[in-house]
Amino acid sequence: MTTPGDALLCYCRPGFEPELAAELNERAALAGHPGYARTDRNSGYVEFLGADAGALSQALPFQSLIFARQKLTRIAELRDLDPKDRITPILRALETTLGNAHTFGELWVEHPDSDEAKPLAGLARAFGNALRPVLRKNGWLKQFDDSRRARLHVVFLAGDHVLLAIGEAGDSAPWPLGIPRLRMHADAPSRSALKLEEALMVLMTEKERERLFREGMRGADLGAAPGGWTWVMVRQGLKMISVDNGPLREHLLESGRVEHLREDGFHWQPRAPLDWMVCDMVEQPRRVAERMGTWFREGWCRHAIFNLKLPMKKRWDETRLCLSLFEEGAGKPLLVRARQLYHDREEITVFATPPSTAR
Repeated sequence: MTTPGDALLCYCRPGFEPELAAELNERAALAGHPGYARTDRNSGYVEFLGADAGALSQALPFQSLIFARQKLTRIAELRDLDPKDRITPILRALETTLGNAHTFGELWVEHPDSDEAKPLAGLARAFGNALRPVLRKNGWLKQFDDSRRARLHVVFLAGDHVLLAIGEAGDSAPWPLGIPRLRMHADAPSRSALKLEEALMVLMTEKERERLFREGMRGADLGAAPGGWTWVMVRQGLKMISVDNGPLREHLLESGRVEHLREDGFHWQPRAPLDWMVCDMVEQPRRVAERMGTWFREGWCRHAIFNLKLPMKKRWDETRLCLSLFEEGAGKPLLVRARQLYHDREEITVFATPPSTAR
């Protein structure tokens, strides 16, 4: 049974609305779902309006989307709300749209991650505290949070403008605003470590992390200095070859798990196959994509996570082209997941592995 809805609602990094809109338009068309994406620059979200948003949501799994931080099915849009009573219109909209068909596991009251919407954070928190007991009393919300069930999202675009949406467990981001909150570790050599830590959370399942990271595995970090990504991989139990002409932080070398090669990471190749390769080099994305493909074609690594630094224009077109170049260059079947992460900037992060290893 699909969730009833009138639009797909996706959050994104502010400024990347055109890329997400282009991605949704293309993917929806390929899936045979007519409609169109609607957004405003720097709003932090995109709506795709079509005939059957619930069916479209099933056709576009969240895991497959690149520029979306969150994927929801919008069920109602409420405008001109009276600040004295925003709850009654929400209850009425739920009854009109869903009848008595849903009991939600959680309530998230949010706002887009945009400069314009961030001042709504205080209102969202206070309103959530007021709405939650009312929903429980009326049977719309479980008495205790249950993350296995669908979530109700109340999204404030303004004090009098709210979107109601549903997030399906397992087909949406499990973090408010789609943002995993990570703290910079005191021992991390650089803030780039947060990108790889987020990639492990977002692009891999818990079971995949348990299976694909084992003590004693060997990996390489291309363009490693000062060592942020090497540090993350060492914490996963790997022994790392860090390839960069620049210096690494001293405490990485003191661990006894890191070999530093002062070579060009873009041209270096290992003498023996490795379990993992990671790469966050600043280089043209097409060159990186082709080089990453070579690593898989030559069997130099089994799994990889790498970044593609995107140009300022036509970023969706460049993304599609680079991923195609990578997969064609690899010359073998791969499971590929890509996402613009919260800790990314003008880039996307890609995870690639043989299909048999991801279950």
